[in-house]
Parts: sequence; structure tokens; C-alpha cells
Amino acid sequence: MDSQRPPLTPSYPTLPEYVRHWARTAPDRRAFTFVDHPSLDSRGVHRTLTWRRLDIRVRALAARLAHEAAPGERVALLCPQGIDYISTFLAALTAGLVAVPLYPPGMRGHDNRLSAVLADARPAVVVTTGALLHEVEDFCSGMPVRIVVADEVPDTAAGDGPPPAAPDGTSIAYLQYTSGSTRTPAGVEITHANVVANARQALSAYGADVQLVTCVGWLPLYHDMGLVLSVAAPVVRGLLSVLMDPAAFLQSPVRWLRLLSAHPHALSAAPNFAYDYCASVVTDAQKADLRLGGIAALLNGSEPVRPGTADRFHAAFADQGLVPEVHCPSYGLAEATVFVSAARPGEPLRRFALDRDALASGKALSTRPDDPRAVLLAGCGISAGQRVLISDPVSHVVLSEGEIGEIWVQGPNVGRGYWNQEEQTRLVFGAAFADTEDAPGDWLRTGDLGTVLDGQLIVTGRLKDLIVVDGRNHYPQDVEATAQEAHLAVRRDRLAAFGVPGDSGEEVVVVAEHVRTASLSEIDVPDLARAVRAAVSSRHGLRLAAVVLVPPGAVPRTTSGKVSRALTREWYLAGSYAAENAE
Repeated sequence: MDSQRPPLTPSYPTLPEYVRHWARTAPDRRAFTFVDHPSLDSRGVHRTLTWRRLDIRVRALAARLAHEAAPGERVALLCPQGIDYISTFLAALTAGLVAVPLYPPGMRGHDNRLSAVLADARPAVVVTTGALLHEVEDFCSGMPVRIVVADEVPDTAAGDGPPPAAPDGTSIAYLQYTSGSTRTPAGVEITHANVVANARQALSAYGADVQLVTCVGWLPLYHDMGLVLSVAAPVVRGLLSVLMDPAAFLQSPVRWLRLLSAHPHALSAAPNFAYDYCASVVTDAQKADLRLGGIAALLNGSEPVRPGTADRFHAAFADQGLVPEVHCPSYGLAEATVFVSAARPGEPLRRFALDRDALASGKALSTRPDDPRAVLLAGCGISAGQRVLISDPVSHVVLSEGEIGEIWVQGPNVGRGYWNQEEQTRLVFGAAFADTEDAPGDWLRTGDLGTVLDGQLIVTGRLKDLIVVDGRNHYPQDVEATAQEAHLAVRRDRLAAFGVPGDSGEEVVVVAEHVRTASLSEIDVPDLARAVRAAVSSRHGLRLAAVVLVPPGAVPRTTSGKVSRALTREWYLAGSYAAENAE
């Protein structure tokens, strides 16, 4: 039976030691529940492991993996979302192997990336489940790997002997592959100490170190935020983690809200589109049985976080008891395990109206929210147990408050580097400020632009995505926000703005998906293009070289669900988009 009192949390350097601790001290407490939705109208089939049962499964799988691979070798997880994925991940760490969190073959548009990651990681073992064995065997045909079927390993494989010695905290626990699109994905080396430190940082930031919460999630476990919030943090704190498949959320987003409603003091995370998705498609009838007043915190990890998303979500579910103070804009990246900074639950959303012209010149100057030149952003709180400074990307001097620069991070959660990429590791993980007196040591260059105002970290965009026209900086997500508001047929959060070479310098192109409720033949494409051009010209002073309207699903996304501007640009330059839909 679960206790209502928060468990006393010990301090261990590795996740396997926490699993053993909770199995000894709270064996019958629920650890993980996976909610399966076998049909569209399913309310969910629950499968739960207590800490005792989890420990047995982890030890059994660890014994099998140790038989198949030597310490330090890689174990690729090609399991579906669920209990087997969690058990196998923890088992790989327990056996002293290096886990590689991935996904089964067949994910639309991502098999090439999966092949590239497997070629880079060179795993000795691939783990899947019986239901997917044939697909995984076909995909891995010709690869020098051994395949283990997780759900066919019996509990008796755990044996009666003592558990294996805990791995060293400084050794690599897993490779977190970034969601790159136009190059071979880079695997970030996350140590055992890194993931425990980041789990503790996240628990503290969201108040889960002082109150008993339930982690509720649907983010994929191969994603950094999904792995830390749904697995690492609950293991460190001894919390219940309830999760479901991402596809189940996309099919019916009310399923996520029902889980939040069913578990008081729920802690959950989702990207920006998920909040807008819930607000737009959950019906009044579905809202009737929701009770959202007990949510502890809802993380929004999009960059940048826009206040309008939180406002629309709260307005849609205020009658169900949702309070706006639970919305916590956050910032993080795989190279820092995941979490870097966060707004604290229980505090009002920090809103910033910044002058667009000043932003273009590298300054964050406040203006009125109703100013047509205002860019509305939300603060991402303060750093969580680590140092965050803003650096001039060229001179590497520390910038003052209100100056836009690259976000640099230093802390125990920063990974060791990129797997087999020494030069890139040195450039990204070994950065140094020009004046090291106030900021000594190695720093992580995030590649993200931002500033600090009133103590709040504000993320303004990606350095590599910045569009420079006639010497002025333009943030693509700002242009995209204008474009999607210009015409009802533009699908929200499914478009990309980017720069391309032109006869007289950099030109700007927008590629946008149209809404699912209309076919391309039903849309007046020239009228849409004129509306988008006029809006972008008025708000940004930009002349668009092209506006391309494409079907739903045609704008590529990373495995974490974000639009890939780089790959969209590559496809556009290669002529992959139909010319007749370009204006």
C-alpha cells in the first residue's frame, strides 16, 4: 500500500542503488504504472510494478545482459514505450553497460536516423519485445548485434545471489542522442552522476523534494525529458510514475488530462504544441469528468515559451479547476542531461514584452504588451543547481543583464561530451570565458540565444537558426508565429521560416502545412500567401522570397517532435516541395 508521506530520500551516486533501496524499504509501494490504450475508445489498461517487482525484473534482465555483453559495451533499446523499456534501461545500468535509449523501427520518417544512431553507437546487444521481434530482426539484419527479448527473460534469471556491484558514478550510464536531422546524430555521454544530479535538480525545482507527487507523462522515453522526468526522477525520489504511449496522447489528448485528474499532485511535462492541442480538440463532454485542481506542476519545455499558449490552456480548463500558477516554463537540453532552469510552481507566469527592433540588435528592452512591435515571451525561471551565464558568441565575454547572447551552462549535470567526437566535444563542452576570474572552468555552449531579465532566464531562439537580412537579426520562431496567425488555413506550430541565398544576400522562405480540415484544392493559395507576406512585412519589415503551402506531415520534425528548420530548408533547396504551391 502507498503511504501518503513523502519517503525519506537517501543519497546514492547511481540509479540502480536507488532501485535496490526502495525495494528494501518500500517493497510494496507502486513504482511504475503503464496505461495501455488498445482501442480508440479505451479508458486505459493499467500494468503496475511495485518496487519489489521492479527490482526482480531489473536484476533478471541485468543478469541476461551481462551474459551477452561486457562492461562498457552498448545496449540499444528498441522497445515500445512501457514497463519493459523502463526495466531494460535500468538493467543495462545495473549490469555496468551503456544504455542507448531508442525506439522500434517503423516510426514514420525516422528509420534512417535509427540506422545512423546504431552505426554510431555500435551496440553489442539490441533489446526489444516479443511483439516486435520480427521487425527488429529484419531491421538489424547484417548488423553484428545480439538480440534479447525483454519480456521472455524469466524472473528466475535474477537468481538468489547478491546484486552486482554498483557502477562507478563517473562512468557512462547512457548515450542520449540529440535529435539532429541533417548530420549523423550526436550521442551525449551522460554519466551515472550526471543523471542523478539532474534528477535531484528537477525534483527541487518543481517542489517534488518536499511534497509527494506522482509523475505523469506521455513523452517518449528515448527523449531526454521523458527519460529523466518519467524514470530517473521517480527512481531517485521513490515516487510513482504513471505513463502512456505518445501515440495514445496524439489519438486522444484527453487521456493525458484524465491521468492528471486521477493522480493528485501530478507533475508532468509537454511541449508547447500539446497544450494548444488539448485546448483546441478536447470537447466539453470530455471535460465534464476532469478535476484538474490538484496538479502540482506542468512543465513547458519549448523554446521560446510564449505566454499565449499557457493562457489558452488555462482558459480552456479553468472550469475544471486548473490554476495558471501550475504552468512552469522551463529550459534544458540533452547536453545538460535535460533540465537547466525552470519557473517555480505556485508563482505567476513571468511575462516579458520586448521590443522587436531592439531584439534584432541584441538588446532586450521592455515595451508595452499591446505595442505592435512587441515580442511576448515567458521567463524560464532560475537555474536549478547549476550556473548559467550569457556569453558573447564571438568574444566570449560575460554579457550584462538585458544583452542577448549565447546561453552557457556549468554544473554536475553537464555530460562528458559527444560519443567518439573529440573535436566537437572540445568546442561545445570545453568552452571558456575570456575573463576566467569570475567564471572559471569549462562551460557548455548550448547554441541557444537568450538573456537574463529580473533574474529570469529568457530564451529567444537558436543561434544556428538565426536569420540575418541586411545586417538585422530575425528569429525564425517569431516570423513563424506571425505567419500562422495571418491565415486560418495555416496549421499552428507546423511551419518553418529560414534563410536561403539570394541574388542580393539572404532571403527568407516560409514553408507551412495547411490545416487538416481542408484539402489543398479547397484553399486559395495565392490569397494565403498574400496574407502571410503582408503580415510578415508589417511586423518584421521582411520581404518573403517564397511562401510554400504543403500537406499535413510534410514539414519534417525531429524525434522529439520539434519542427526541423534545417531539414525543411534542405528539402526546399533540393526542390522537394511542389512548385505550384509556392507563391
